[in-house]
Amino acid sequence: MVIYTVTTHTGQRLLAGTKSLISIQLRGTEAESEEQNLQRFQGFCQGSVRAFKINCKASLGELISVKLFSKPFMGLLYDQWFCDKILVNTPEGDKILFPCYSWLGCNESLVLRPAKASLVFQDINPIAQRQRTRQREEQQKLFRWRVYAEGTPQVIDYDTALALPAEVQFSFTKETEFYSIGGMQFAALKLTGLADSRRSWKSISQLAMILYENRNKTFEYIREHWDEDEFFGYQFLNGLNPMMIQHCSKLPENFPITDDMVKDSLRGSSLEQEMKKGNIFLSDYKILDELVGNVVSGRQQYLTAPLVLLYCDPHGMMLPIAIQLKQKPSKENPIFLPTDSKADWKLAKIFVRNAEFAVHEVDFHLLRTHLLAEVFTVATLRNLPSPHPLYKLLFPHIRYTLQINIMARNQLISKNGAITMYAGIGGEPLAKLLKRATASLTYSALCLPDNISERGLENVPHYYYRDDGMKLWNIINKFVVAFLSHYYQCDAHVQKDTELQDWISEIFTNGFLGRDGSGMPSSFQTVTELVKFVTMVIFTASAQHSAVNNGQFDFGGWMPNYPTALRKPPPKEKGQTTEDTILETLPDVSTTVNGTAVLRLLSKDSTDHYPLGHFPENLYDEDIPCKLIEEFQKDLRELSDLIEERNKKLELPYTYLNPKNVDNSVAI
Repeated sequence: MVIYTVTTHTGQRLLAGTKSLISIQLRGTEAESEEQNLQRFQGFCQGSVRAFKINCKASLGELISVKLFSKPFMGLLYDQWFCDKILVNTPEGDKILFPCYSWLGCNESLVLRPAKASLVFQDINPIAQRQRTRQREEQQKLFRWRVYAEGTPQVIDYDTALALPAEVQFSFTKETEFYSIGGMQFAALKLTGLADSRRSWKSISQLAMILYENRNKTFEYIREHWDEDEFFGYQFLNGLNPMMIQHCSKLPENFPITDDMVKDSLRGSSLEQEMKKGNIFLSDYKILDELVGNVVSGRQQYLTAPLVLLYCDPHGMMLPIAIQLKQKPSKENPIFLPTDSKADWKLAKIFVRNAEFAVHEVDFHLLRTHLLAEVFTVATLRNLPSPHPLYKLLFPHIRYTLQINIMARNQLISKNGAITMYAGIGGEPLAKLLKRATASLTYSALCLPDNISERGLENVPHYYYRDDGMKLWNIINKFVVAFLSHYYQCDAHVQKDTELQDWISEIFTNGFLGRDGSGMPSSFQTVTELVKFVTMVIFTASAQHSAVNNGQFDFGGWMPNYPTALRKPPPKEKGQTTEDTILETLPDVSTTVNGTAVLRLLSKDSTDHYPLGHFPENLYDEDIPCKLIEEFQKDLRELSDLIEERNKKLELPYTYLNPKNVDNSVAI
């Protein structure tokens, strides 16, 4: 007779405990134990650690799995258990960790594998190989692809977050807070009568008197400076969407600016001279060309596809010097200039900010973070079994993604969703823009060093997104290089890993729709290729999402700076715009308050968020990955200190890529 000691760790999260009858079975290379009930009437309390003895006739050999069973206690069919991990002490003196971090429902079972990571060709035991294969087959049945809309990345085939398999239902808090906070906000707006008011604002200043009780310093700064050229230009570098601006060495043919138009802005210099100096920049919203705006509250809204020319002056200020609101030049499509009337210039900038809302929310936020993170998540869950080192590496970066994306599809971009109801880009134009954005998406655009180089922005001053982002990319890359090189010790290991090759193949096929022109790899041949791709995956799910998500209320809460919809078409001539024209063009009261309430909801941290580098799951029992994580965390702390020291000197601190403010995953 030999004795195995099993220690169960129940999670600390809400409702983690259970009174269900939990049984366990150990399986080794030589034999398996009998199924044994771990408790009869005591149950498992939230956060509890309990030890049990498992008697076996003889040694089971090398342990390869632990199977947990749950049966209802006194008819409590919905009493789930959240198990963090199982620790087994063998008769031979070994301590083997079996990570779980999953919900176990009544009349369900879970098979856990040891924490020690292994690649598919290293699992030489036939029983372990069969279990690994069976786990993948089961995962592929659970996590199925679905076409969300033709020409866009595929999504998980579940309609509600509560229907998701137990292993990705990390917490009830996320969904509860999403609906409760949003519900309270919209209820408050209903009580004040603002949510249903179709009237125009009487003045811009009226916004300050009625809205936004919970303002922060960034919000107040933007309220005071939103219509200044210096701040308008600043946002192309450090606002919600620092991804559009690019160096301009030649004017587009459809943007016929003359030196005479911009001579005052260039202080007597010429466009050619300033282009040679590298001081001219362009933001081109051609992806919006000919899209027809949504209908909001029964009224047609208007979209434009502007071109914006910017000048980096001798003081390092990025300033707008010309705006054309449509792609095709004509007499009815004037080029607006800072020397025009104040109202003309202000309205032109407002149309640009509305175009910014459309492109940012659909392309750079929804597509390039949320939907891609979902592609990475589904491919990981379908193809990488729990012992795979890449599964362990990516697990913290897929937390909550499926939950939050399903909620977003149901509550924001569905037929009756908030974006559909209150945004000019909602509904049909959103679907068209998403398809265009998917068709133009490239691998290099997702890799920050390549992206900065392609846009010619290596030397632009005061570009804090680039500065902080590059440091963060390099820290993540350093961690990924060390981690993956520990398991893939040569290129041949990468080529032989069939699970890895299936993973990247599904990402290429289901996420990038098999487009060779995207530059996205469909297979890996070298460790270097793998490292770069995984760095991109982690950066996208964490840092990039933070950069384009967390400031939505900061920059968009003051509606004129980030209008969700515009009620009048762009002006066809100069000199006709007045302050009343601007108020008639901006969203009405209802659209304003409902739109900004959504931005508030999307910018708010939940109570169970996990900053980058914080790994609540204990997935490793090897020294090397644990030491690498410690070094990763140290590097992140040092970067955080650097950013905070820099920000002390800035009038408007850039905080969105401070690792303290970056979630591990797309979690809101």
